[in-house]
Amino acid sequence: MKKIEAIINRKNYPAIREKLDALGIDIIDKRNLEDSRFTSQSKGSRVGGSVVRSTMLAKIELAMSDKVAREVIDIISKNSGLPKSIKSKIFVFEMQETIDLNTLKGESEVESELDSENEIPVTPKFITKRNRLVPLQKRTLYNLEQYYDKHHEVLESDYRIRSFSDFVNYCIMKYLPTLDKQLKNQTIVYEDIF
Repeated sequence: MKKIEAIINRKNYPAIREKLDALGIDIIDKRNLEDSRFTSQSKGSRVGGSVVRSTMLAKIELAMSDKVAREVIDIISKNSGLPKSIKSKIFVFEMQETIDLNTLKGESEVESELDSENEIPVTPKFITKRNRLVPLQKRTLYNLEQYYDKHHEVLESDYRIRSFSDFVNYCIMKYLPTLDKQLKNQTIVYEDIF
């Protein structure tokens, strides 16, 4: 997936928005840049010479699949409304995954493969990847995910655990009272080592 940030002429935002809506691309954020005014001089036909014009700018951020990223860049480039005289750039960032806020399930952009026999798209199972976690945490989450996949029917019917994030919460909350009890009643055993 790609994340794109671009500076555009504020007046051109509705036209860009309309074209992106037609592609099904949502704009994450749009901010008016109050302190950033681009001024340009143009020679007029009036007596007195040139006219100074200011362009009010806005910054937009959006995310999309790799497949449509080039088309989105073309739309923004052609409709930015910025004069050719200024050096303007479109910033493109690589996104490794998106995480659903409610279920905490991640989705990596994966090209769907076709099953050669049935011609049915087969999407590979999501493997937990969270860059902000240290390797041990990744390994623990991976083990929990494997356990959940094997026993999800029993967990749902007997324990009312309906998602992987519920299972993680259950494991944490189940062990916290035991840990709390151990921390409150610490016993230190010293061993004589000779």
